[in-house]
Amino acid sequence: MAWFLGEAGAPGVEPMPVGKRIFDFSFALLLLIPLSVVMCAVALILLLLQGRPIFYTAHRMRSPSESFTQLKFRTMLQDEGDFGATGAHKHWRITPVGHFLRKTRIDELPQLFNILRGDMSFVGPRPPLREYVERFPSVYTQVLKSRPGVTGLATLIYHRHEDRIMSRCKSAEATEIAYYRRCLPAKLKIDLIYQRHRDVRLDLWILWNTLKIVFVRKDERPRRRGRN
Repeated sequence: MAWFLGEAGAPGVEPMPVGKRIFDFSFALLLLIPLSVVMCAVALILLLLQGRPIFYTAHRMRSPSESFTQLKFRTMLQDEGDFGATGAHKHWRITPVGHFLRKTRIDELPQLFNILRGDMSFVGPRPPLREYVERFPSVYTQVLKSRPGVTGLATLIYHRHEDRIMSRCKSAEATEIAYYRRCLPAKLKIDLIYQRHRDVRLDLWILWNTLKIVFVRKDERPRRRGRN
């Protein structure tokens, strides 16, 4: 049962609610039936156009003390010295097919396997780098009480503003400074709000608005009614 719930066993980490885990596992399996064809097609296209590796793997934190390997389709040219947030200085590395995968969020599809493993949920804070957790340990102790998600409240509300900030950063140093001083503190505040108010209705609202952005391209800041 522990593997199904994805229990970390670390002090202060809450086990995933059974209902949420059942939803995540069942919905991920359901999506994999039709999307496996899409994923195989994307993998073949990437293999032909970009070569190996097909997947981008990144070490992220699923709890304040436990890491996991996050999966995405590779959308950028490889760089051995790559690190940190993506600013304008990295845009030249995004491949033509990578631009399409990012715009449509298809690059995120391999994270369905992370959900099945219990490392991630559909909704939650975005999985952070270890260095962020080590820099803000007390905050992440609260933020990572629930599993990181493919989408989340901070992603939904802040992503457009973050993109604008990052697009003005022309070097790795400027990107890191902007992310640490402006983007990360703002997103952590929103993640803490999510932790205080998380429930089934909020998760469904986040999922619904994420789907609207992806499929309807209604990319505006969503407003939730009935909550101050």
